Amino acid sequence: MMRCDEKTRPDQKRSPNRTILLWYRPWDDPFSLEGDVCWDLFKIPGCKLVDNRAYYSTADVVVFHHEELRTGQQTLPLDRPRPEGQRWAWLTMESPYWNGNLKQFPNIFNMTITHRRDSDVYAPYGELQAREDGGQPVEGIPSNKTFFACWVVSNYNSQHARSKVYDELKKFIPIKVYGRWVGNRLSNENLIPTIQKCLFYLAFENSNYKDYITEKLWRNSLMTGVIPVVFGASLSDYKAVAPPHSFIHVNEFATLKDLAGYLMQLAQDKKRYNEYFAWRQKWEIKFYPDCRNILCKICTVYDSLPAYRVYSDLDAWASEKST
Repeated sequence: MMRCDEKTRPDQKRSPNRTILLWYRPWDDPFSLEGDVCWDLFKIPGCKLVDNRAYYSTADVVVFHHEELRTGQQTLPLDRPRPEGQRWAWLTMESPYWNGNLKQFPNIFNMTITHRRDSDVYAPYGELQAREDGGQPVEGIPSNKTFFACWVVSNYNSQHARSKVYDELKKFIPIKVYGRWVGNRLSNENLIPTIQKCLFYLAFENSNYKDYITEKLWRNSLMTGVIPVVFGASLSDYKAVAPPHSFIHVNEFATLKDLAGYLMQLAQDKKRYNEYFAWRQKWEIKFYPDCRNILCKICTVYDSLPAYRVYSDLDAWASEKST
């Protein structure tokens, strides 16, 4: 290890002192792990990301993405002795609604990596960061808005809370719907340009679990220049992570008719509407296309976590609902 009085040249290769083994690729995502990923992308030193299982005996952390475990596409290496001190991490980016049977994993995982702020490694879909340009005025809010409100939904279930909100809200305001459910799917190339034409975007999550706030808020709304009408996590959860005065929560209104009335008032008052974008003068959104930032973040919190922790009842922890 380098002594504290030694200096590192900008071009000097850093020797990683933590190895993070991704046991298998989430959704077979082909992102690259070549080179010093954590330093090159995020300026995090001493963190080596690998997906070669030959590193198992020396890895500090082994990461298992839950979706493949849930569907049976992958299994845990329970037939192998676990190296002393090695931590196994449970990674999920999905709502607990899709967790399936977590009772099958007692006393296995030492670390949680989820959208929850109280996870061992907090893995949000997006993050709020101070602008580096010192807070200069921001241009670029799309002005070619031809639709009042829009909603992109593929997995529609009439019993979901968000579906019931939509069914009632559409009685009072026009809502343009896209997605597999209505046979009007948007390609990746057309998603953002289409949403930009809307004054409001229904950023409705499929379930109301603690801190479950997805790309519907971050990418589809805030980064796109549309006011998100949010529903899912609690109002306090959204306030904890989103820019100030940037969204409208369904639960702020006594009735959906009241919400619709407020949206109609905003649509007719350009000054009040644009106030929902004032946050852009001081803040910007960081959105990550894959999980490399999450894997690198493990190294930044590794030493602050308990040397030994095991989740005896992962299901109880993961299923906590928003209030």
